[in-house]
Amino acid sequence: MYASLAQFKPCDLPALLSSLQSIAPLLDTLSDVVFFIKDCQARYAFVNQTLARRCGVKHSSELLGHTAEMVFPRRFGPLYTEQDRRVLASGRELADQLELHLYYANQPIWCLTHKLALRDTQNRIVGLAGISRDLQLPQSSHPAFQKLAAVDEHIREHFSRPISLAELTAIAGVSVAQLERNCKRVFQLTPRQMIHKARLEESSRLLLHTDLPITEIALRCGYTDHSAFSRQFRALTSLAPTQYRDSRRPL
Repeated sequence: MYASLAQFKPCDLPALLSSLQSIAPLLDTLSDVVFFIKDCQARYAFVNQTLARRCGVKHSSELLGHTAEMVFPRRFGPLYTEQDRRVLASGRELADQLELHLYYANQPIWCLTHKLALRDTQNRIVGLAGISRDLQLPQSSHPAFQKLAAVDEHIREHFSRPISLAELTAIAGVSVAQLERNCKRVFQLTPRQMIHKARLEESSRLLLHTDLPITEIALRCGYTDHSAFSRQFRALTSLAPTQYRDSRRPL
């Protein structure tokens, strides 16, 4: 789909939006995939029904013309719009970004997000296209699954300290390139993303269910200091740790 989007000439953006209407019912069947087009002001121009449902509205048309900060809960909607505006301002593609999405009235959902800028014939950015795909269960049928399961277990047991790729390749008995490739196929994540995910799962648990200071949580989850933890946490959730703690607790 991204290859075809990239082929559209920017002044054809209205034509792109019009053409998507014919396949909208198909996009609406993707219950584990959020798809959207936004204009140069980061306003939704097209969304599938999956996104509408997760935002707590009945019809996708209810989101059109709105930014993320207008439809997501107020504590983190503005941060999602901020990410859109960074893509629109820089034109840099966001590829396979591991994120923990916090939708309206939903449990947190792990996703891989991909966004790209749409340009006109003068190379001006006129919008963006985006997709967020829920992480699937590991592919247990893969020949390397058992060894990779051992890698995953090692990460979950030792994420509180630095973990090198060398120790992970030793467990799997493969090269770094093979480990990267196999992890992507089985877990849909790189080894580094697997480490970040394990750390974030534990840190989010501690944020919600304990009153530990942020600095203590950072150290328990393998980060050298508060700022390093906050940067990584925000990269994966669009929220600072304190904002996440506040957003998931009753007002």
